[in-house]
Amino acid sequence: MAKVIISLGNDISTDDIYPGRFMATVLPAETPQFAFFDRTEFNAQLKAKAFAPGSIIVGGENFGCGSSREQACSTLKGHEVAVVARSISRIFLQNSINLGLQVVICPAIEASEGDDLLITADQVVNRTTGKTYDQVKLPAARKGIMDAGGLIPYTRARLMAKQP
Repeated sequence: MAKVIISLGNDISTDDIYPGRFMATVLPAETPQFAFFDRTEFNAQLKAKAFAPGSIIVGGENFGCGSSREQACSTLKGHEVAVVARSISRIFLQNSINLGLQVVICPAIEASEGDDLLITADQVVNRTTGKTYDQVKLPAARKGIMDAGGLIPYTRARLMAKQP
């Protein structure tokens, strides 16, 4: 079970998640400081490590729209949060899988800041409201890459498994 740390609306862009003016900083170890930089209170809480690993950001439709910058995913992965959204933009979803950012597509999700969510293989349960929502399952290969921590750890593990 994990706590919702912020509930956002529709069309949260990569520029909201990781503002373009910080694109000179692209190292995954440095990007987290700029997560939701223009949402100053939330950014300060993230930087202060006020949230437990596995905490959840809830989004509406089209989460991660906008540019293809993968820093929007790496900045969130650096805070060890997960994203549950009604829909996720195509490029943000693929970047999340490649980097191992935990994302769940849940078209009917309703959750507020402070709610406790339980994510199962097929559903998201809002323990605070008692409601259960179906999630869109990712194809097994994509889920396997995300669960391995991203494309590089996934590939490394597969190559090492072939070693004698």
